[in-house]
Amino acid sequence: MVDLAEFLKALSDETRLRIMALLYQKEMCVCEICDVIGESQPKVSRHLAKLRDADLVRDERQSQWVFYYLNLENKTASEIMNTIIRNINEHSILNEDMQKLNEKVKQCKLCKREGK
Repeated sequence: MVDLAEFLKALSDETRLRIMALLYQKEMCVCEICDVIGESQPKVSRHLAKLRDADLVRDERQSQWVFYYLNLENKTASEIMNTIIRNINEHSILNEDMQKLNEKVKQCKLCKREGK
């Protein structure tokens, strides 16, 4: 695990926290994350790189897509995200993101991952 201060810095940015909350729900590609949070692909990719460097997320390439998911081996991150998600109604932006994600899942408007 990275230094605790670096770990907390990675989580201190609202965009990175929003990404972490989405990835807590399901693995996603960059385009899906961009669509839900309304940010550009370069910005989301930079934030994902920081989260990956902090060992909070991992990625897996499949064809032209790269799917990101939480590093569940990082127990500190898992516990923090569990607490945030349990109390998501206290965080309006995260709650809105979850509603958008759930709607996209219902409408099957997310990228399909082979074998998943």
